[in-house]
Amino acid sequence: MKKWIVSVIVLLALALGTFWAMADKDMRRLLLNMPTDTDVLFWSVQQRDAVFRAMDRVPILSKSRVIAAGDNTHPLPEGAPLDMELDIDAFMESQRTAALVIVQDGKIRLERYGLDFGPEGRWTSFSVAKSLTSTLVGAALKDGDIESIEDTVSDYIPDLRGSAYDNVTIRELLTMTSGVKWNEDYADPESDVALFNAHEADPGVDVTVSYMRQLESEAPPGTKWVYKTGETNLIGVLVSSATGKSLSDYLSEKIWKPFGMEQDASWLLGSTGHEISGCCIQASTRDFARFGLFILGGGMADGEPVLPDGWIAEATMKQTDTDSPDYGYGYQWWTLDDGAFMARGIFGQGIFIDPERQLVIASNGNWPKASARQGGDQSEKRLAFYRQVQLAIDRESSP
Repeated sequence: MKKWIVSVIVLLALALGTFWAMADKDMRRLLLNMPTDTDVLFWSVQQRDAVFRAMDRVPILSKSRVIAAGDNTHPLPEGAPLDMELDIDAFMESQRTAALVIVQDGKIRLERYGLDFGPEGRWTSFSVAKSLTSTLVGAALKDGDIESIEDTVSDYIPDLRGSAYDNVTIRELLTMTSGVKWNEDYADPESDVALFNAHEADPGVDVTVSYMRQLESEAPPGTKWVYKTGETNLIGVLVSSATGKSLSDYLSEKIWKPFGMEQDASWLLGSTGHEISGCCIQASTRDFARFGLFILGGGMADGEPVLPDGWIAEATMKQTDTDSPDYGYGYQWWTLDDGAFMARGIFGQGIFIDPERQLVIASNGNWPKASARQGGDQSEKRLAFYRQVQLAIDRESSP
């Protein structure tokens, strides 16, 4: 072998060794478990463990944009330990929980971590991002950039004119009652949710808009609920179009900085450079809990209202039935009959908010199955856990 080839091999080996030595533990885990398929549903449990904490550092995934935090951090003081009549460690193991943060009356009552994750890390949100995206609609209404949620979507996204969305209102997007036909089956490689992110966009058109405008209606707008991640992506495009700002910058400006999130977050981008607004914010679990506190506190940040009067009550009340007997649906929030509501993402991401008990539960994880639709029972067990937390708080106030 020629000496120069040997020298190159030696230099590459030294460089790789130096990189490995300097890489943090999350990057090392990622390098050892790097997936080659962009579809998360086909990753192994080990690959998901590695990638969910580093989605914005995976070369095969899209780029990301920073959601900048400010200089001041909203405090999360430690409160009295919550007396739970169940084995928290066993619950977390069964859920494959990476983080569990319970805040009540503004104080941390319980904080636990698993899967070698910790408070300094950032975990992906999956569809929890939907509830943040819908909140930005409220902010744009407050700012006057959106006149009314009774406006049609095509008023703000002209490229949708002439499509099935031409007469769909913003309200119908928010409640996922557009009547446009959509398949959200995560296990079906030919479903819309599997195809639309990989869609080759028409020239000069956002990739989501390009895909969604080819769909057909199956019911009159406002008459049929179907869960559609693509429609939340449209909501994000609409907000950016109305405000003239990227979603990441707008979220940073309206909530992340003024409310006092502790860490910068990030938001994955689609192929045409827009945030994938139905998914994929990377943030610390504590900051997901802080977002819950922002909502619980009426949408106030730095002493100023970010949202219109009555927006949170309207957004988090049942606007339509769903395909689940346990949940209704508001403006991209899942609602419960007792007044509690939640943001939910596949594989165990969630923010549970109970105004009556001044309670926020933020959790991240890596369930064995994406959701109940794939045969897992983790969602049902997590809801039962939320009920146990409510009971524990009620016992404290009982005579």
